[in-house]
Amino acid sequence: NHPNIAGIHGIHEADGTPFLAMELVAGQDLQQRLAGGALPLRQTLEVALQIAHALEAAHESGVIHRDLKPANVKLTDDHKVKVLDFGLAKALSDPTQPGGSPSMSPTMTSAGTVAGMVLGTAAYMSPEQAKGKPVDRRADIWAFGVVLHEMLTGKRLFHGESVSETLAAVIMGEPDL
Repeated sequence: NHPNIAGIHGIHEADGTPFLAMELVAGQDLQQRLAGGALPLRQTLEVALQIAHALEAAHESGVIHRDLKPANVKLTDDHKVKVLDFGLAKALSDPTQPGGSPSMSPTMTSAGTVAGMVLGTAAYMSPEQAKGKPVDRRADIWAFGVVLHEMLTGKRLFHGESVSETLAAVIMGEPDL
């Protein structure tokens, strides 16, 4: 429970598929807002601070988001920010224990869920995440930096014509700052 994180009301299952029942947050998502270009500096700082508070609270509770991106950040009409979609989140655990590594969970790209693939949205992944290596809270901090760059410039930091090219840009490319 945090003012900058969409509330989770329950974890349920339907026809063998688990899902989260989450708070409905009205407003425009950051991706929609960025379609109109970069945010003014003051708004960028206000939004970034609230995202940082949400990530800090999640990390202090032992949760890594693993899919922070503009589409998962809602801007409410009363100027509040809510981080959404913890559906790919992973509880921090002891990576020395069997199954304790976040990289061992079912994973996916933004194209769909397939066990053994890379988890998250390619353009916002840390290089470790894109390589399928174990991740910790630093993966969220990386994604936060990528989102911050996009808020300031109105442009994606990493991109390609396909998911594979975008992953290659994350892993091997030098960002054009």
